[in-house]
Amino acid sequence: MDNNNVGLLENNAVIHRIFEHIDKGTTDLGTAQWHEPVEHYTSQSRYEQEIALLRQRPVVFCPSAAIPDAGSFISRTAAGTPLLVVRDNDLKVRAFINACRHRGMKVASGQGCTRTFSCPYHGWTYNLDGSVRGIPGEAAFPDLDKETAGLKELFAVERGGLVYVQQEGTPRLDTLDTALDFFEPSQPLIHQSDTLDEANWKLLTETLLEGYHIKSLHRESFYPFGLDNVNVVESFGQNSRVVYPFKRIEKLRSLPPDEREIEGFATLVYHLFPNVSVSVLSKHTSVTIIEPLSPSRTQMFSYYIKHAAKNGAEISHEEALRDVDFVNQSGQEEDRAAARDIQETVTTSANSHLTFGYYEKAIASFHQQLQSELGET
Repeated sequence: MDNNNVGLLENNAVIHRIFEHIDKGTTDLGTAQWHEPVEHYTSQSRYEQEIALLRQRPVVFCPSAAIPDAGSFISRTAAGTPLLVVRDNDLKVRAFINACRHRGMKVASGQGCTRTFSCPYHGWTYNLDGSVRGIPGEAAFPDLDKETAGLKELFAVERGGLVYVQQEGTPRLDTLDTALDFFEPSQPLIHQSDTLDEANWKLLTETLLEGYHIKSLHRESFYPFGLDNVNVVESFGQNSRVVYPFKRIEKLRSLPPDEREIEGFATLVYHLFPNVSVSVLSKHTSVTIIEPLSPSRTQMFSYYIKHAAKNGAEISHEEALRDVDFVNQSGQEEDRAAARDIQETVTTSANSHLTFGYYEKAIASFHQQLQSELGET
């Protein structure tokens, strides 16, 4: 992955900084505390503002590998809108509101591969480019203009192996200036999952963005393998990258700097503002879309993609899946449980705000960006 275009440290510089932190007992620090009002995790009006934001900018919908072939599609709700994303016969990615133009029923459910979309209510059919293909009893609709009766199309674009969709307004292409090339076209999707939590989406996002909690929350899961509160934290555009080194990174000290590789010795978590994380692990990379359903309910959609061969060595499907299992068993459920617990307390009078200190630099940046986008002072 080339990070030069967005100013992120190269891998050798990251490793060097990690060793400095280990030797000095330090970590990357922010410069100010952040106080986030608890009502921002419970307020319906704040939630509606956040949903509007998610509709008015390109947001990752899925990795390109999830819709690899002509006719491959995924339908799900994003920012409260039922969407249908498909790769057409020319292999172009297209996005539509998943609603028949007759009486509004969804024309697709789940995901799969198809040649056409057919509304189950009255059988109106649509091509992969959204145009009308067939209308039973078409003579009963003499005023229908088939040229304008196709599925309502939205802005969609691929960047670096990710599919972005913007639902409303002029496409904010400036937000894609810092898009990274995460995947090669040959990298396959090996697994996917989704989870549902009674927690605000921001609480779940926050769990991904600091290592201050590793020893306390993940004592029996991740901490035996990972360093506690030793992180390299950087911003690029509105996004952040947090590096979580494994204890085995010490093995790299004996190698010349130009022979060191960070892969397998740290997890690199990229937070793509507002609600997506890309986590680069030893043998796979996960893409997680954190989808708000209400002020206190969130669904997360995760896609797992196998790493490309390196130095001629191919990673097997089984190896990559073991890597996925390790991550799922080494702290993810504990993070989700923490978010659910906090959601219960933010409705009480215990705190007027949540406090984020110097160790939680990326979380402060996330809230600063969100506050700015929402026009709050």
